[in-house]
Amino acid sequence: MRAPGTIRVLVPQPSSSPPRPAKPGASGSSWIPLAITLAIQAMVAMALLTVPAMAPRVAGAVGISATYVGLYIALAYAGAMAASLASGAAVARYGPIRVSQAGLGLCALGLVLSSLPAVPAIAAGAVLVGLGYGPVTPASSHLLARTTPVHRMSLVFSVKQTGVPLGGALAGAIVPGLQLLTGWQLALLLVAAACVLAAIGAQTLRAEFDADRDPTRSLGLGNFLEPVRLVLQYPRLRMLAGCSFVFSIVQLSLTTYLVTYLTDSLAYGLVAAGFMLSISQVGAVVGRVLWGYVSDRWFGARRMLALLAGVMALSTIATALLHQQVSTGVVALVLIVFGASAIGWNGVYLAEVARQAPPGMAGVATGGTLAITFLGVVLGPPTFGAVSAFFGSYQAGFAALAVPLVLCALVLWRVPRSS
Repeated sequence: MRAPGTIRVLVPQPSSSPPRPAKPGASGSSWIPLAITLAIQAMVAMALLTVPAMAPRVAGAVGISATYVGLYIALAYAGAMAASLASGAAVARYGPIRVSQAGLGLCALGLVLSSLPAVPAIAAGAVLVGLGYGPVTPASSHLLARTTPVHRMSLVFSVKQTGVPLGGALAGAIVPGLQLLTGWQLALLLVAAACVLAAIGAQTLRAEFDADRDPTRSLGLGNFLEPVRLVLQYPRLRMLAGCSFVFSIVQLSLTTYLVTYLTDSLAYGLVAAGFMLSISQVGAVVGRVLWGYVSDRWFGARRMLALLAGVMALSTIATALLHQQVSTGVVALVLIVFGASAIGWNGVYLAEVARQAPPGMAGVATGGTLAITFLGVVLGPPTFGAVSAFFGSYQAGFAALAVPLVLCALVLWRVPRSS
C-alpha cells in the first residue's frame, strides 16, 4: 500500500532492447535521414523568424510598438510547447515524416493568417506557426535515434540542428529585402508557399521512414502528459531540461530582439540589421557542427554545455556594451560568437537527451524536455522586453541574461563527465 500523499507516476516501460536501426534509403546512404530532417528543420525555423525579421515594418503597418514582437514569439512558443507534448504519441502513431508534414502545413497556415493587418489575426498566426514548429524536433529525434550510431550522435544531432540557424539566416537575409520588393504581406505568403512545397516534397519519403509507426497508438490526454512525466522521473533529464530553459531564453532574446536592437539603439537600417541577424545565424551553423564534434571527441556533452554557457554569458555582456561608435566588423564578430554559443548548443543538448532517454523513447523524452525549453522561450522574450522597457535600453536586457547563464555553467561543470 502506498503512503498517503504519494504520487504514482505512470510511464510506459521501454522495451527490453533498443529498436533496430532503420535501413538506409534506396541510395544506400545512412545520411538520408539527416538530410531530410535538416531541410525540414530549416524551413520551420525560417517560418518562425519571418515576422521578427521584419518586425519594425509589420508593427508599423498595424500601429503597435516593435517591442511587441516578444509577445509574438511567446505565443508561437506556447503553441510549440503544447505541440511538443503531444508529439511523442503523434510520432509513434503517424511516423516522423507525416508529423513533420503536418508541422510544415501549420506553419504555412500561420504565416497566411499573419499576413492580415490585424493584431488578432497575427496573434492567431503566431500560435499556428508554433504548433507547426513544436513537433518537428521530436519527430527528427525519433528518426535519427534509430539511424545514428551512439558514438556519432552529438555530431549528427548538431548537424541536424543547424537547420534552426540556417532557417534564421534565410529569414534574416531574404525576408527584409523581399518585403521591400513585394511588401510585407506578400513576403509572408511566399514563405508560406515554400513550407507547402517542402511538405509535398517529403511525401515521397514517408513509406520508408514512417515504417515503424503504430496506427493503434492512443492520442488521449494521458499521452499528452507522458513526456513530462518521463523527464521528471529521471534526474539527468530534469537537469538538462532546466538548463535548456535558461539557454532558450537567451537564444530567443537574441533572435527576437536583435533586429530591433540594432535599428533602435545602434542606428542600423532594416536591411543591414537583417544582415547582422544572418551573420549571427551563420556563426550558429558553424558552432553547432563544431560543438558536436568537440563534444563527441573530447569534452563530453555536459562539459561542452557548461563551456557554452560561459561563452554565452560573456557574449551577452559584450552585446550590452555595443554602441553606435563601434565598427561594423566588431559588431559582426560579437554576434558571430553570440550566435555560435546561444544558438549553437541545441544539437549537443538533444543528443544528450537521446542518450539519457530509456531505449526506444528518444522522441518522448525530447518532447518532454522541449516543453520545458519552450516554456523558457514563452517567458523569456516578453521578460526581456519588460526589463529593457523598465531600464529604457536593450543593453540592460542583454546584461541581465548573464546571471542565470553563470549559474547554469557551474551546475553543468560539476556533473561528472561519465554521468
